[in-house]
Amino acid sequence: MVVYGVERDACGRALFFILDHAVIGESPVLGIGRENTTMTRLAMITTVVLVCVSGVQADVVMETVPVGNPGNAGELSGDGAGGYGPDAIVGAVDYAYNMGKYEVTAGQYTEFLNAVAQTDTYGLYSDSMWSQSAGCKIQRTGLSGSYSYSVDPDGAARPVNKVSWYDALRFANWMHNGQGSGDTEDGAYDMSLGSSVVRKPGALVFLPSEDEWYKAAYYDPDKADGAGYWDYPTSSDSMPGRDMTEAANPGNNANYWSWPIIPYPIDSPYFTTVAGEFQLSDSPYGTFDQGGNVWEWNEAVFGSSRGLSGGSFNVSGNSLAARYRNCNSPTSESVDYGFRVASEVPEPCSLVLLALGGLLAIRRRR
Repeated sequence: MVVYGVERDACGRALFFILDHAVIGESPVLGIGRENTTMTRLAMITTVVLVCVSGVQADVVMETVPVGNPGNAGELSGDGAGGYGPDAIVGAVDYAYNMGKYEVTAGQYTEFLNAVAQTDTYGLYSDSMWSQSAGCKIQRTGLSGSYSYSVDPDGAARPVNKVSWYDALRFANWMHNGQGSGDTEDGAYDMSLGSSVVRKPGALVFLPSEDEWYKAAYYDPDKADGAGYWDYPTSSDSMPGRDMTEAANPGNNANYWSWPIIPYPIDSPYFTTVAGEFQLSDSPYGTFDQGGNVWEWNEAVFGSSRGLSGGSFNVSGNSLAARYRNCNSPTSESVDYGFRVASEVPEPCSLVLLALGGLLAIRRRR
């Protein structure tokens, strides 16, 4: 993406105006962006990247998709729906929001570590990220106080793994606070609350709730038989295939394990696939890899555990289904645990300034 300028809205937040969908080097610039192909010509040209009040220039851009249709009904998930986990009605959301189009990548998480973990007080890095065969290939060098982090170039665009639920919240806080030297301990979440931490009102960037995650993955307002839910996050009621070329089962493929189907891993020697690898297999709202690749943390509380959704490269295709509710300790850092973030929808004052900034940037290019 090409950034042309920064303005502040009436709410005090920084808006980056982005007019071209391109890549800045190997590491995108941190923020939240979205595209909507149903918008007017001006709005189609301009993508919102929300960076919060600190004013620090972002290092990574996190592309998002809008999830609208507020007030949708939820549906039963869990054992009673033929799946796994305690029964619950999930997926109902009464507001619009933006969902990360892709899982947070190892490259983006490396930027986060280099910004805030020179000492790594909160254990945001795991040695297994580098040493374990299925780790996301982030390596740490140096001594505490001057730690430095790098990522294998072939792994940078694949999802980060070996991260805990608390790691994901701290990443969201960092984004909420504008990245750079942004605080990891308060913002969207007050980390001093420990296991009682919940999303704060006014959070700008956050870990999705189970309802938000589920709706973005499975709900389709334009389903042929009426608005409702698909069984899988590829806009399908059939278990996805595993074809990276999408020549077979086009539009319904994902990265998961299934004996005796080979190869495993699907993209050897890497166990995960590049974000958005299955280019035809998006959800109705346009997210990718909400099924397979890595389990994704969400905000759901299961006693002392926290929610995980979507299955992974390391489990069977059944785990990708909407009826499957998983959880684990919030301190767990499995090789197939990752996350994506979501964000609030910019307020009208933001969108007015965005349009003005977009027009100015267009004029400057001519």
